[in-house]
Amino acid sequence: MELGLIGLGKMGGNMRERIRRAGHTVIGFDRNPDLADVDSLQELIEKLHGPRVVWVMVPAGGPTQETVEQLAELLSPGDVVVDGGNSRWTDDIAHAEVLAAKGIGFVDCGVSGGVWGLENGYALMYGGDAEHVEKVKPIFDALKPEGDFGSVHAGKVGAGHFAKMVHNGIEYAMMQAFAEGWELLEAAPEVTDVREVFRSWQEGTVIRSWLLDLAVRALDDDEHLAKLKGWAADSGEGRWTVEAAIDHAVPLPAITASLFARFASRQEDSPQMKMIAALRNQFGGHAVESK
Repeated sequence: MELGLIGLGKMGGNMRERIRRAGHTVIGFDRNPDLADVDSLQELIEKLHGPRVVWVMVPAGGPTQETVEQLAELLSPGDVVVDGGNSRWTDDIAHAEVLAAKGIGFVDCGVSGGVWGLENGYALMYGGDAEHVEKVKPIFDALKPEGDFGSVHAGKVGAGHFAKMVHNGIEYAMMQAFAEGWELLEAAPEVTDVREVFRSWQEGTVIRSWLLDLAVRALDDDEHLAKLKGWAADSGEGRWTVEAAIDHAVPLPAITASLFARFASRQEDSPQMKMIAALRNQFGGHAVESK
């Protein structure tokens, strides 16, 4: 099968390699000419035989919107566009409508696997009409992990990115739990080898997981994480998960708390804690620290 792939950053480049290893032809385009197989979107489309499948791996928002609009003018009826980036599910619905007006199919695909996906495979969550999904199925099969799991047709357009969004929200909460447990262990003088406690949990416990394995790997690199600053970004999907929870009146206390913990990490001198300290001093005479 032939695939046009737009966006050849770290993940896109690894995906191209994995698909090629499965015996498919991939023609890649990127704004960085050192990464690209062709010089333009127009050339990419011309090199593909119809019906074409074009997979978009560019940043969510404006870049994806611009790419979809360009593809709507370049592709032909019967072709299919896959958005494999981290787009918001509401954007998928708008993109599908733009392409449908030209007779072009659309599939949204949440992709998980990060830098390990090349060797381990990528977990795929996709949404769209069955006929469009079927055209992309050989590529999904090439990208997914070995075995029966790791790939799902989650529902109609938007379902793939919605499922990936919830996946990332769960990931936020799981990482926060590991982080809080690690900090408490580090704070307890009775515990003399926190790293080995984490390592011991890798077998026989209910919390054993790939995230735990990665935590042990990080502690092996830097036992007390002394080289790192306590600052964490959020990709946006945690926010979208909480917003969707509000829209559907679904309580997500753990995921919501983990998102706000990310925000707290960016404050070297928390304004909120200033007020807490001031109030404790006022009502109880508790000590405060001055700059």
